[in-house]
Amino acid sequence: MQLVINTYGTYLHIKDELFEVRVKKEGTEEKHHFASQKVSSIFMSKGSAISTDAIILAIKNNIDIVVFENDGMPVGRFWHSKPGSTAKIKKMQLEASLGRIGFEFARQWIAEKINNQIEFLGRLKKHRENASEHIQEKIDQLKVLKEKIIKTEATLITEVDDTLRGYEGTSGRIYFEVLSELILSKYKFDGRSFRPAKDPFNAFLNYTYGILYSKVEKALVIAGLDPYLGFMHRDDYNKKSLVFDFIEPYRIYADEVVFKLFSAKKVTDAHTDKITNGYSLNAEGKNLLVQHFFKFFDEETIQHKGRNQTRGNALQLDAHNFANQLIK
Repeated sequence: MQLVINTYGTYLHIKDELFEVRVKKEGTEEKHHFASQKVSSIFMSKGSAISTDAIILAIKNNIDIVVFENDGMPVGRFWHSKPGSTAKIKKMQLEASLGRIGFEFARQWIAEKINNQIEFLGRLKKHRENASEHIQEKIDQLKVLKEKIIKTEATLITEVDDTLRGYEGTSGRIYFEVLSELILSKYKFDGRSFRPAKDPFNAFLNYTYGILYSKVEKALVIAGLDPYLGFMHRDDYNKKSLVFDFIEPYRIYADEVVFKLFSAKKVTDAHTDKITNGYSLNAEGKNLLVQHFFKFFDEETIQHKGRNQTRGNALQLDAHNFANQLIK
């Protein structure tokens, strides 16, 4: 179970060895109880509170606590202090980041990201005969960019990082242009926008990416990897570069959930609030998104390496496989 707390003023503490969530609503207080054995992660938005007893119980039960900004961007987590593996994986990760291996992984992740975009647009094309020809034209453009990425060669990622980012940026503009064209006209958007989101679609997408960042970081840590030591993204102070690298093929999970919410007309104006220079998800919007994303990520299964796996399990297996490749 994913315990998500995104209502302002909510308090999480311990009552009779259970997590107790106190939610204030219109002058009354609701209380909900959860056994620690049934909770795998706790997500807390800005404006909520937690007791130290609840933190300790979570740590003892290997439950990570992720703290979010209002737009869904994770800013920190409570995590046990025990290392996830031997130091050998991190040593090999550092070595890979300084040579051709790091370049090869970065190139692979970006190519996989674009391939996932191509496959998603292909699925959308099947049910939209009127737009089929136009979508195929965009798919063909993405295929050209994917081939350019695959054929890019270098010894170090620094030799071609600007080139790869250019291909990636162009593919993103093509891809999101198609998604915008396929939703209700009132929700059409002009490309990606971040903090703040300039439209409701990007507000939903940014929040979903935030949840996905925390999922990717957890998978990397469990696999014994250093989330700060990346290959493609710069090693800026306090930036989890590997998370931003490794997430690329999995962004499609967020894209698909958000697009389906809009195309199925489940999103209304009541799910977002207008803020200065943009839009933000409100509690109702966050609840809608969280409900659908966790079902998609943690309950539904896909074929992964010949077996039925949830998308969350597939992500974790991929993180372990990546770590194993580094130490071969």
